[in-house]
Parts: sequence; structure tokens; C-alpha cells
Amino acid sequence: MKYVSTRGLAPQVNSTEALLNGIAPDGGLYVPAELPEKIFATPPARNYAETMSRLLEIFFDDIPAPVRNNAIERSVARFSAPEVVPLKPVGGDNVWFLELFHGPTCAFKDVALTILPPLLQYAAEKSAKGRVAILTATSGDTGSAAMSGFANVVGTEVLVFYPQTGTSEIQRRQMVCCGGNNVGACAIEGNFDDAQAGVKAVFADADFRRAAAEKGVFLSSANSINVGRLFPQVCYYLDAWRKLAEAGALATNGVFDVVVPTGNFGNILAANFAKRLGAPIRRLIAASNENRVIADFIATGTYDRRREFKITNSPSMDILVSSNAERLLFYVLGRNSAQLRERMDALKNVGTFSLTTTELAALQSLYRSGFATISETEAAIRELCESTGYLADPHTAIGWKVLRDQADRDNAPAIVAATASPWKFPGTIRKALGEQVCDNDFDNLRALATRFGNVPEHLASLEPATIQHKLSCAKNKIAETVRAFFKI
Repeated sequence: MKYVSTRGLAPQVNSTEALLNGIAPDGGLYVPAELPEKIFATPPARNYAETMSRLLEIFFDDIPAPVRNNAIERSVARFSAPEVVPLKPVGGDNVWFLELFHGPTCAFKDVALTILPPLLQYAAEKSAKGRVAILTATSGDTGSAAMSGFANVVGTEVLVFYPQTGTSEIQRRQMVCCGGNNVGACAIEGNFDDAQAGVKAVFADADFRRAAAEKGVFLSSANSINVGRLFPQVCYYLDAWRKLAEAGALATNGVFDVVVPTGNFGNILAANFAKRLGAPIRRLIAASNENRVIADFIATGTYDRRREFKITNSPSMDILVSSNAERLLFYVLGRNSAQLRERMDALKNVGTFSLTTTELAALQSLYRSGFATISETEAAIRELCESTGYLADPHTAIGWKVLRDQADRDNAPAIVAATASPWKFPGTIRKALGEQVCDNDFDNLRALATRFGNVPEHLASLEPATIQHKLSCAKNKIAETVRAFFKI
């Protein structure tokens, strides 16, 4: 598979180079130069691991099969669910929850970030470029998944930047208590967009990268800007197609809908790639929280980041500048890189851009959207629990709420991406259920356990864990912090 930059000013590369670079030299994101369309008339394999094997063969074909297979075995072994990503019917009406949170950090990011380390390690060894310094911005879940995935992986080091305010206490402790002699976490005095902008600025600084290379350090990323994060996520949508078919749940015409709670747009973009490969996905529905920039963009065709940044009870979607919106825009514009550069420059310099009527029609032919407020999110958690017995985290609850808001919802199966474990947000869950919330999130965790049980041990064990990472910096000091951490 060859990859090109969305911005059209960087050379074409193979998959190992795309993995290593993370972001293209021109500041764009890598996309396949040519994607095989509709190659699957039926689900591509008998189980999750075989589907992942087929996908890695397509998207990372210059990585040897033994390396790919080792990455898959490593990943599957780190999930607690035998099916890796179970698909569960919830509440009748042909609604299914795709549980993506049975990995080591209880969020969907584990799917790719348990696979990426061996692939990136191979790419680094093949290139002989030295240590791989992985920079990651996180709104809550990516950071811990990256640190867990790369901990003690030879030849790699990871530094995660996260907002000082906004993550749940459990999300924060998953990062600051993570072991491994090659990982670090740094709180910034700002929000996720500030962290993401700072990390992107480091990647865009040619002098910085040159100085790093002189010290034997090669900069890469574990965010969904990296193709190694994006394309393994296609697997679980193809696997869900297989499970629906085996359950006899597909509609007469064989189609199903997919609802994804999303802030950075990578997870729902993966569903779109599954559709392009052949999965009979009818509707792709993006669900947002009160930072509803993606929902508004799909509804109106105007992307406008000039709005108040809100800290909500669904922190992984507290994002105003969505990285993968660039890949979305690339395809909506018919792969026209010149037009894309104009829109991205406008977003950076003015804070907004708009689609033409024709472009908006193209966007809305693929996507729908909706959002939920903080109170609506709590109401959805409560209603789901009371009516079905299902305990959903706030992000998943938003997806379910947005699905119910679809005016023309019929009996076609609908898959809601359950992106995180409810146990990561015990205070939010207890408040939604009308219970008295404790100041200490681990007290909330214990209180929930008396009612629902089955608290993941690796979350409960965070309370006595030693804090190992105490870095913090101002949002304009990210480059300086990177330089010091990696000794550049």
C-alpha cells in the first residue's frame, strides 16, 4: 500500500514510512494512494483475528507476515473478552452495542495501540533511523493506551500531553501511574486542542526534527493522525458485520447503520473505510457532546472552531479541532489537495471554513450527526440502565441518544460503538443514576461495585498505585518539554 499526503506536497511513501512519519512533511495526513473498493462481498473471515490479518495485509503490505501476525497475537492476548470486541443486543429494536473497551486501558484506543508497537518497532529497525520518540496529545484515553501499548518496547519512547483539567481521575491515574522505563506523561495548562496544536507544531518544525535526527531521535505519533492507529480500527466494523450476519439480524437488504461517539473523527472514519471495502453500512452517524463542532459541520457544512470550549462529562470528546476532519474533507473535496490546503489554512488563520452546496451534499450523502448536552447524557445513562439493565459510559450513552433522535429510524440493525468502559467514569455514572457522588472517584467505583459488580481489576488497582509521572508545563512550552524529555 502506498500513501500520499492530504495536502499533496509531500512525496508518496510506503506503509512503513507512513507509520514512522505519523504526519506527512507538508503537515498533511497520510491516506491510501489507491484504496481497493468493494473487495468484500461477504465478511472477510471467520473471526476477529483473521479479519485483522486480512486488513494488515492490505494496509501494511511491506511489513512481513510474521511481524504482522505477532502484532495480532500480542493484541488479542491483552483483551479480557474471548471475542475481543463483543457485539451485544441492547433493549430490542435491533440495536447492538459493539464493546470496544475490553483491552488493558478499557477504551477503544487499545485495539490499535496494542498492535501498533511491534509494527512501529519493525519500521524503525528497517529504517535504521534511531530511537523513535512518540509524541501524543490526549483528551483522556489515547494517552494511557499509548503508554500501556509501548511500555518497555525496545527502541521507542513515549511522551503524552494531557489537559490538566477535564479528564476523569481514573483516566489521569492510568497515565501518571503507568509503569515502563520509556514512557512519560505531562499535564498542560490548557485543553486538548492546545495539546494537539503544540504536538503538531513540533512535527511541523523542520529545524526541531533536524536537531532530533542529529541526536538519533526520530519523531512519530500514536494519535489517530498515524495510519497505524486508524486502519486497525476498520477491523471491528467488518467483524461486527460478520456477527450480525451469523445472528440472522441483518435487514432484508442486508444493510446496517453505525453510530460513533466521536471528537477527533478517527473512529467513524474507520467505519467509512469499512464501508468502502464492502461492509453494507447504510448510515454513518457521528455523535457529539456540547463541543458539537463535528455535529454542526455535518449538519451545516460550516466548520467553526470559534466557540467556547466546554469541559463536559464525556471528556474524550472535548475537542474543537478534529484532526481526522482533514481526511474527511480530503474525500469530500474529491481528493483535491489544493482546495483542502485553502480550507485548512482558513481554519488555522480565521477559525472557520464552509463547504459549497455541492460539497455539503457529498458530505451528507455519507454522514449524519447529532449531539447531547451534559444533562441529556446523564438522562441517557439513566434510561439505558433502567430500561435495559445496560450500564453505559457517557460517550456510549451519547451515541445511543443520537441514534434514538434519528427521525427515520427503522428496523435495520444499528451498531452503537461502545467506546469506553463505564467504570472509567464512576462519578458521572452515579450522578446520572441519582446517587450521592463522592469526591474520591475510587469511592464512587466501590459504590457502583456494590450494585453492579465486575469492576476491572486493573482500574481498581490504580488507587494504591504510585504516581510515577509528575511533569507539567504551560501550553506554549510543549516543544521545550519535548526537547528536555527526549534529550534533544
